[in-house]
Amino acid sequence: MTAELVLPVIFAGLMAISLLAYVILDGYDLGVGVLLPLGSDSQRDTMIASIGPFWDANETWLVLGVGLLLVAFPMAHGIILGELYLPVALMLLGLILRGVAFDFRVKAQAQHQPAWNAAFAAGSLLAALSQGVMLGRYLTGFAPGAAAWGFALLAGAGLTAAYVLLGAGWLIMKTEDELQQRATRWAQRALLGTGLAVLLVSIATPLASARIAAKWFVLPDFLLLLPLPLVSLALFVLLAVSLPRLAARQAQGRDSFCWLPFAATVGIVLLAFWGLAYSVFPEIVIGRLDIWQAASDPEALWVILAGAAVVLPTIIVYTVFAYRVFWGKARGLSYS
Repeated sequence: MTAELVLPVIFAGLMAISLLAYVILDGYDLGVGVLLPLGSDSQRDTMIASIGPFWDANETWLVLGVGLLLVAFPMAHGIILGELYLPVALMLLGLILRGVAFDFRVKAQAQHQPAWNAAFAAGSLLAALSQGVMLGRYLTGFAPGAAAWGFALLAGAGLTAAYVLLGAGWLIMKTEDELQQRATRWAQRALLGTGLAVLLVSIATPLASARIAAKWFVLPDFLLLLPLPLVSLALFVLLAVSLPRLAARQAQGRDSFCWLPFAATVGIVLLAFWGLAYSVFPEIVIGRLDIWQAASDPEALWVILAGAAVVLPTIIVYTVFAYRVFWGKARGLSYS
């Protein structure tokens, strides 16, 4: 085992961890942003308060993941960012819009605040859809044609539905009373859309990529991978059964197991990510480059690894600290 073989695998793992953390952590606050127009004026303030201490720091994981791609796999970075120029630009536009709206809604006069709320929701929706389209284009190896772009749009809708389900689960866990009950109803609706999207994407992915189909539908690999869809199905059934029961408990003023929808949705995301990672590895640009072909020189990777050994634990520590400090239910929004 030489450095040329091991270091690219390490950096691929670090990049995967960064992107997974981003999907879960920024996914729920993008979902809350998409749901924002469905709340009343006071509920919107509580929804913003539930993500206020976290949403900006959550995006750090995206910066880290893209940064690792740039410095550890520069050849792949050039191809991927070049092919995804339009959806990346739209994603950045959405993230900028929601960032500006988040700050301006505080300072705006009462008659202007609805417009900034709408901008925050629009920015969240645009970022979520763009990220899904990026995933779809990546999985098809950036193939041209209407079918490939149709798959990318399907992936965009699916990822957005998953973010909405994460956001609704977060609100169930972080809020109380009428907003919590509304969030439970939102989660029930998002569950149907997420399940349908996961099913369609699962069917379309092997059709879109013969290489991915070959990795999944051969023995004994198929039997070893079978627990992934089965456990995912079990989590969907758990959500479908538990959400109505949670609604009944909430109507009685009971808040037990409010964490369950968010935890189950995170489980679904983890399993989906695991399946995608298996489908892609060891390629980093499907059909063009594997991680060893795209990697920087080992000497450069050692230097980058030393930096990552400092940066990654730092991000983990302040993330855990922030969530520990702001643990518990979100309260009314205050800037005093």
